Amino acid sequence: MLTARDIMTADVVTISGSATVAEAVKLMKEKGLRALIVEPRSDRDPYSIVTETDIVYKVAAFGDDPKKMRVFEIMTKPCITVSPDLGVEYVARLFANTKTRRAPVIEGKLLGIISISDILNKSDFVEKPVQLFIEDRIDAAREDARTICAAKGATAPECAAAWDIVEELQAAASHKRQAEA
Repeated sequence: MLTARDIMTADVVTISGSATVAEAVKLMKEKGLRALIVEPRSDRDPYSIVTETDIVYKVAAFGDDPKKMRVFEIMTKPCITVSPDLGVEYVARLFANTKTRRAPVIEGKLLGIISISDILNKSDFVEKPVQLFIEDRIDAAREDARTICAAKGATAPECAAAWDIVEELQAAASHKRQAEA
């Protein structure tokens, strides 16, 4: 399974939170970027991010002066961060659940940045799809089986078929665990 480290962009551009939004826009244009990681003020300070969306939604949409506004006024802090050893499928799920498009990859210090574009363009999920959380599917199938059996009766063919699905999923999960061991 590919990890965040395998597909992240290691060349990360950072900016100070005290920089102006105009400076951030200039840097983003020069480098062709959609986001900048905001440098922590100290080792204990969490990582932050400023994105093109932050700038458009929080500055341009209100006619504020980007030469007077500071990055710290519009940045997302703290931001979602990713461990370099996190599997790409888990990064994708994290992004989906948090409506995040990119995140810094952190292991004590900033190692890189990973984005939905990296997942789409650099990962192998099309060639090697990895089904995560088969246990969730088992739980859902079990709940469906209980509902069907309650409605149709414990001896109904539909009830037996529903429990067959649960057993098939459990067997698939067991096979997957053995293959990974």
